[in-house]
Amino acid sequence: MNNTHIDLDEKIVNFVYEKTNKNIKEQIEKIVCFALEEQNILVNDVYICIDSVSKEEIRKINKQYRNIDSVTDVLSFPIFDANEINDIVAQDNENKKLKEIELGDIIICLPIVEEHSIEYGTGILREMLYMITHGVAHLLGFDHIQAEDKKNMRTFEEKILSKIGVDNING
Repeated sequence: MNNTHIDLDEKIVNFVYEKTNKNIKEQIEKIVCFALEEQNILVNDVYICIDSVSKEEIRKINKQYRNIDSVTDVLSFPIFDANEINDIVAQDNENKKLKEIELGDIIICLPIVEEHSIEYGTGILREMLYMITHGVAHLLGFDHIQAEDKKNMRTFEEKILSKIGVDNING
């Protein structure tokens, strides 16, 4: 098992706890560990930052970094692109366990998570765990621009969520 160092915005923890009476920290660590394991990335220490923002803030960030002037649910800022992740996996396959890896940042819009949980009927906890899993998938090189890529990403997300006991996802 990896040592996960997650800089987790306490607003996320409090938001989920207030709505569900559940602490999500352990599930987030499991998501990260299972995602790395699923990608065959062997590492002692992994670092990720997960932050929360308002609708206005995520819209500004989306416009600034993606040139998309709209509100979204989650944004990921990976350190590595898909090719670099593949190189890391290849290195690991040569029995070279990494000492540490910083994967990047995930930004979540809490009001959108709440709206989606109502719209999809999933509940706050499941929706938040999906957002984090989705963000981690992006940090590991997954994308959903092309139909085949979206299918691969959804399969990956479903595997990870299943491992932590969360049923299938929407969309």
